[in-house]
Parts: sequence; C-alpha cells; structure tokens
Amino acid sequence: MKNFIIAIAVVLGIVATSALFVVPEGERAIVIQFGKIQRDAENQVRVYEPGLQFKIPFIQVVRLLDSRIQTLDDQADRFVTAEKKDLLVDSYVKWRIKDFGAYFLSTGGIKSQAEVLLKQYINNGLRTEFGARTIQEIVSGERTQLMQSALSQAAQAANELGIEVIDVRVKQINLPTEISDSIFARMRAERKAVADEHRARGREQAEIIRADVDARVTVMIADAERNSRSVRGEGDAVAAKVYADMYNKNAEFYSFVRSLEAYRNSFNSKSDILVVQPDNEFFKYMRTEEPQN
Repeated sequence: MKNFIIAIAVVLGIVATSALFVVPEGERAIVIQFGKIQRDAENQVRVYEPGLQFKIPFIQVVRLLDSRIQTLDDQADRFVTAEKKDLLVDSYVKWRIKDFGAYFLSTGGIKSQAEVLLKQYINNGLRTEFGARTIQEIVSGERTQLMQSALSQAAQAANELGIEVIDVRVKQINLPTEISDSIFARMRAERKAVADEHRARGREQAEIIRADVDARVTVMIADAERNSRSVRGEGDAVAAKVYADMYNKNAEFYSFVRSLEAYRNSFNSKSDILVVQPDNEFFKYMRTEEPQN
C-alpha cells in the first residue's frame, strides 16, 4: 500500500511538472493541441507572455517564438536599373513577429524559413524600385524614397506571414566585378590618353621655349662678341694714341722703357738662351760707353 501511494505521488509530480512551462523574456509561446493552435474565447491565437504558464500535460505542445526585433542581413543581390545596368545591392531588413499564429502556420515557426520568404518579398520590392530608376537617380537623391517604397511593398507582402517589417536599408551599391573592371579599364585608358596629350603639348612647348632661348643666347653672344671687338679696338686705338703721345714727348725715354720691357721678357727664365751679336742694337742700353779723353 505504501509503495502504491509513492507511485501515485511520483505520477502526480510528473503530471504537475509536465503541466508547467516557462516562457523566457524576449519570447512568446503558443500551444499546439492535436495539430491545432489553441485559441481563446474570441477565436484569437492565444499567446503566452514571459513567465510561468500552464498547459494540459501530454496533450498540448508548447512552441516558443522569438518576439524581439530580428535583422536579416544576407549577401548582396543583383538588380537591373531602368538603363538595363546591373547593380550589386547590399541591404538589410529589420523585422519581428506580429501575428504569432499566422507566422507559425506560414513558416512552421522556423526562423530560417521565415527569412527566405521575407527576402523574396524584399527583393521583389527592391527589384521594382531599382527597375524604375537610373543609376544616377539611385545614388544621388532618391535613395530615401526608394527605401520607403520598398519598405511599403515589403510590409504589405509580409503581413500574410505574420511579420512586421520595421525598416529596409540599402547599405552599399556596387557594380558587378566584370563591369567595374571594364569601367576602370576605360577610365585608365581615357586618363592615359589625356596624360599623353598633356605630355605631348609639354614637349612641344619645351621645344619652342628651348629654340627661343637658344636663339636669344646666340644673338646675345654675337652682340657680346661685336661689342667686345669694338671695345678692344677702341682700347687698342687709345693705347696706340697714348704710346704715340709718349713717343712724341720723349722718344729716347720711350725707347728706353720699351727696351727694359723687352729685356725683362727675354730674360724671364734662366733656361732661356738668346743668340745675338754683342754689338746688336738690342743691347745698346746695356753697353757701357767708354769715357772720351
């Protein structure tokens, strides 16, 4: 009898434990009974708030759903603009569960499945908006309007999933790699052509300046040589006149001075040899005249 009572107590404890469940903070719970979501008296899906809750043990199954704001940030997608140009668009979406019953029925309560469906809706909205605009319109002044339109379309489509789309943002817009490479190659070719043109003009201007400078230098050198010959001629004339004036004033003294200069220049080096006759006129000022009786 005692063992029977213990067994009954254990069973009751297990049943009581199975009837309790805890909903963590930041999550909500729904209860499934025989494959159907439990509803309240108003036929609304019964959502259990965080805390200790009760259910029918062994019959009802609890499914926890995250009620916090989620972020869908996947890889960049390719979109086509009104100009038929491809763009790689990197975007993200902020969303959360609004209708837990509809969310569970449409996605099975699986977050990855919900994000796949949500991404399709977001991409459809973005594809429509990008297809109606040019690249200049997208990157210049209409990005805010584009995101608002995409948000509105995505929010309407996501309602059937029980999801509330809070925000849609475009983080980055890039050209595909093959298009970027061709554009950069064309830009490099254009810049190189411009640089080559500037270099050619620079070389042409350099040749013109160099030729002009060479011509000026030639003219300046010719003028300098002409002036130098003129000055030298004038100097020689002045010197000749000075010599002539000196000679006319005292021819003997002038001859004596000129002879001394000749002696100095002739005997400047000890290794010089001068072969002349002793009675040569050159030595007339070096001879000692004998006194007359």
